Amino acid sequence: MKRSALLLCFLSLALSARAADSSTDAGLTEVRDLGRINGQALACDYAEAVSRIKTAMIQHAPKSRRYGAAFEEATNNAFLDQSRKERTTCPDGPTLSGQVDEATQRLQAAVPASVTK
Repeated sequence: MKRSALLLCFLSLALSARAADSSTDAGLTEVRDLGRINGQALACDYAEAVSRIKTAMIQHAPKSRRYGAAFEEATNNAFLDQSRKERTTCPDGPTLSGQVDEATQRLQAAVPASVTK
């Protein structure tokens, strides 16, 4: 009987930890998406979009090394990818601005405000 109770307790903890990880992963995905857009905006000289992304990260992303590293890695990779392409492949300003809005909204939905502080 004690083994069953212990096993049940262990499974319950494992499932709750997994649920917490999946919500964190959703926020991490959105942070990476913002990083990707940020790298593209940097390479295409869209300073206003870069500023908006920085503000969104400060206001909504969890303040942790994991999130910061994911954002930086995505930014660097996207910047290098965009730099390898010709300048004519840059999206227009309104398109990039819409991408920033969508990614910011997804981040807000994925990471509750109480988690970001």
